[in-house]
Amino acid sequence: MRRITVYCGSSGAVAPVYLDAARETGRTIAGLGLSLVYGGGATGLMGALADAALESGGEVIGVTIDKFNSAELGHRNLTELHVTDNIQDRKAKLMELSDGIIALPGGLGTFDELVEGLNWVQLGFHEKPIGLLNTNAYFDPFVSLLDHALSEGFLYVGPTDLFISDSDPGRLLERLGSFRPKMNMTERWAKQARGAEEQI
Repeated sequence: MRRITVYCGSSGAVAPVYLDAARETGRTIAGLGLSLVYGGGATGLMGALADAALESGGEVIGVTIDKFNSAELGHRNLTELHVTDNIQDRKAKLMELSDGIIALPGGLGTFDELVEGLNWVQLGFHEKPIGLLNTNAYFDPFVSLLDHALSEGFLYVGPTDLFISDSDPGRLLERLGSFRPKMNMTERWAKQARGAEEQI
């Protein structure tokens, strides 16, 4: 892996433990000689993450849209900045530039990016490893929801087949390097459909 895309929240009105974890993640990524790719923001976890990586001598690549590229929201000191036309293009660029993905705690935007990445894994559109930095057990309810979806038959594989989770950035990045998600569920769906047809 050369580049890690990180999804995370832009709110600064959160407990210090989340901002500290973002800073540690930025320092760890830079310390490993990896490039950080993220949403280009200067506030909240986004800003803490990027600032820590830059202060540690790392390369930081931002991907944003015009609406967010303001003096108040956009980071002004990045190594490289991509400005896309819309949110969909932004998400696609974040995915394109990554060799692996980490989600830190965040809100709807983070969930949107994370779930899209996981969905693309199960559809076989990419095989990039995905990890959750589970600071303060933040993602436990999300993992429980996926377990529930699996038990109810809406998922074909469980959370541990789609991503890894850890509360320590160093361990998470180390594990991410060797993790490969289970993917291309379209084959399984096709077999299931054929089986159903044979029973008719």
